Amino acid sequence: MNKIAIISEIGINHNGDVSIAKDMIKESKLCGADLVKFQKRDINLVYSKEMLASKRESPWGTTFRQQKEGLEFGEKEYEEIDNYCKKLNIIWFASAWDIESQHFFRKYDLTYNKIASATLTHVQLLNEVAAERKLTFISTGMADYTDISRAVEIFYEHDCPFVLMHCVSTYPTPEEDLNLRMIGSLRERYGCPVGYSGHEVSVSPSVIAAMQGALAIERHFTLNRAMYGSDQPASLETEAFRRLVKILHKIPVVLGDG
Repeated sequence: MNKIAIISEIGINHNGDVSIAKDMIKESKLCGADLVKFQKRDINLVYSKEMLASKRESPWGTTFRQQKEGLEFGEKEYEEIDNYCKKLNIIWFASAWDIESQHFFRKYDLTYNKIASATLTHVQLLNEVAAERKLTFISTGMADYTDISRAVEIFYEHDCPFVLMHCVSTYPTPEEDLNLRMIGSLRERYGCPVGYSGHEVSVSPSVIAAMQGALAIERHFTLNRAMYGSDQPASLETEAFRRLVKILHKIPVVLGDG
């Protein structure tokens, strides 16, 4: 990567509706995002039976299982997404939360992989992803140095290129908790490229992250923060995302080469 990679994290903000997902892809492209990202999980592998049976009010029912099933896309939806991204000429990729989901995505020959913060300690999954030797974005939310070092070691062992993504896993994150100097700390400690995956409600911290040397900026994107969903309040709407992209594109221009 020779410029700041801007990732629009659609995630599960599509609320299980492929037409909303396509609108989000289109808006991300119009805003100037380089990549759009999704998530996939086999809920029977990721969650316990007790959790799935627990109460959770949602548009799809009254249990946690119904909510999670409502948010997941399958092959039909991802075929549409793959074709639509090719039509718009924008790259898509995804974070798989389990090995079965990682295998699912192989049919699409995606350019990049992503390790979500929640799976950073899933050693089997780390090895599975690293063995593909595709550039992988690795989020570090909730992790300590032991967790990060183990993941880094696995990717070095497989000779798989990666970018650590400094991340704070609160939704949304108070600005005083962002600790953006971790970008430099991670780069110095591991000698690798570092990016930033943000969950704050404003634009400026992502700009500051880029000024701290972040080579990739990932932000959750939504068409409307008032939509149903746990990630919506920590997402940027179209106008804010467009403004962020415009500023990020200016940074190398105004800094020059010294």
